[in-house]
Amino acid sequence: MTPEDFKYISTLIKGQSGLTLTEDKAYLLESRLLPVARKQGMESLEQLIAKLKASNDRALITDVTEAMTTNESFFFRDQKPFDLFRDILLPEMMEKRAAQKSVKIWCAAASSGQEPYTISILLKEAAAKLAGWNCSILGTDISHQILAKAKAGVYSQFEVQRGMPITMLVKYFDKMDDQWQIKQEVKNAVTYKYFNLLDSLKPLGRFDIVFCRNVLIYFDPDTKAKVLSEIADILAPDGMVILGGAETVLGISDRFAPVPGQRGVYKRT
Repeated sequence: MTPEDFKYISTLIKGQSGLTLTEDKAYLLESRLLPVARKQGMESLEQLIAKLKASNDRALITDVTEAMTTNESFFFRDQKPFDLFRDILLPEMMEKRAAQKSVKIWCAAASSGQEPYTISILLKEAAAKLAGWNCSILGTDISHQILAKAKAGVYSQFEVQRGMPITMLVKYFDKMDDQWQIKQEVKNAVTYKYFNLLDSLKPLGRFDIVFCRNVLIYFDPDTKAKVLSEIADILAPDGMVILGGAETVLGISDRFAPVPGQRGVYKRT
């Protein structure tokens, strides 16, 4: 791939998704976009890039963008954020929202649904305490294909083995041949929607708790600051944001401050 082609495709992908590609990631373009090229009947990445340059094929641009977005996810990923949610954040929010009996949660970059469904399972586990409450979870992602998988809620044996405790697997999934279907009672709390984090977040509404984990690491500092500022605008004044273990607001945004003793959890300033 020529330097000119790399610059073109990396600029296109950043403009569409915010994903920043450095030259040492050129191999990702080869491995992820060659299947897109072959789907179009092309034999090389150069032909794909030439078609992108020569046309404004929105479907092709979408295919290229979705191919480059990372969709790594598994149940109870990193565990600690979910322990904090169950033991601290949810009880605190229940106390604060005792009058409204309503909690709204947003999972940004929800991928194939493991994070929203993990949260929904934790809410089901607390069902006795949450009787009469309206707890809703919105999962958004930039990939139509991965959202279809999330909505279906069907996972392979390998996928459920990555983090899902066996007791919860038996309790909240139905076995379907060599796959596992998440139960409707868990799916009911979750709504999925296509959404690009580069767009204005205001149409999504207001949230009490936001999970935005392992997505900001793919953005440059300016894009990170923009997304965090937008999150602050739609977060309840007493709401909380949970970021990934390798992510921080420090030196990027003054709209949030770390919550002492709760690693990865931030509140509005």
